[in-house]
Amino acid sequence: MSTSQPDASRPSGGRAQDDRATPDALLHTRNGTDVSPEDLVLAAGRDLTEPNLEWARRKLADEGPAALDKLLP
Repeated sequence: MSTSQPDASRPSGGRAQDDRATPDALLHTRNGTDVSPEDLVLAAGRDLTEPNLEWARRKLADEGPAALDKLLP
């Protein structure tokens, strides 16, 4: 008797193609472009409000683009 598990990389019969998890290699968004305060706020899961944008501006001034890297997987 086989105890094989279904292949996790293929969607099961009831799951839509876009329900699968995104591979970790595709989650990293930095591509050499500048990081904006909006990018940092959204990566932190915060709303785009003026206090949050000010927080992001200060964080970018202190840490540079590495601030975004610290928030992403």
